[in-house]
Amino acid sequence: MKMNFRRLLIAAAAALTIGATSARADLVFATDTSAYPPFTSKNAAGEWVGWEYEFMNALCAEMNEKCTMTAIAWDGIIPALLEKKMDGILGSMSITNKRKEVIDFSDMYYNSAAVIIGARNGDMDFSPEHLSGKTIGVQGATIHQNYVDKYYVPKGAVSKAYQKQDEANADLAAGRVDYLMADGVALRDYLMSDEGKACCELKGAVPDDKEVLGYGVGVGLRKEDTALRDKINAAIKSLAARGYFEELTKKYGLDGLMKLPPRG
Repeated sequence: MKMNFRRLLIAAAAALTIGATSARADLVFATDTSAYPPFTSKNAAGEWVGWEYEFMNALCAEMNEKCTMTAIAWDGIIPALLEKKMDGILGSMSITNKRKEVIDFSDMYYNSAAVIIGARNGDMDFSPEHLSGKTIGVQGATIHQNYVDKYYVPKGAVSKAYQKQDEANADLAAGRVDYLMADGVALRDYLMSDEGKACCELKGAVPDDKEVLGYGVGVGLRKEDTALRDKINAAIKSLAARGYFEELTKKYGLDGLMKLPPRG
């Protein structure tokens, strides 16, 4: 009886060891706490939805990984990555040389223009000189804030930073700021909302400056996580080769609005 019990314990321990070695820890990717449609937001049931969320699921399936998405305030998202509170940033973060001094990035998985929107008044001049004395709303700690600070503030504009993009949108609709600068796809989504249609119009895309606006959007990663970076890059290439990005972009009605990874 004692021998049988001992054998049972050995078998149970072996099963636990096998389970421990075969179990996979989830990869956790972070995005902003602010809703950022059509890329990431939560529906009425509190579930993540959006282009970028669907991309994350496809990416993780390609890597044979189980992944979850979490929300972290944008101005603290890079420190949270460095503190190992998650595995990567998957929240429309642009690849810039300044950020690459601190973190690494995957290959680009989309890019889109930076644009300015303002009141529906027909005035389509959004040059820095024309916006002198005007207040431009931006989300803080973004490439768009850096762009406004570089080109518009020296010409007399006022930059007003918000923690969340939807707060900036609401202030434009209420007339508390004169213009907004942000990602063109995200602001297109806002302009198609009831609030956006009533108040505002697209003024145009700003001239590109890669040093400020970067080289497209990638997954933000810690510099030492080279194996994860290589695995993500391989998955992006595989998805691109199958035409996944074109299919996903068409599903969201964004054809022609985003630069996507090449198929080959």
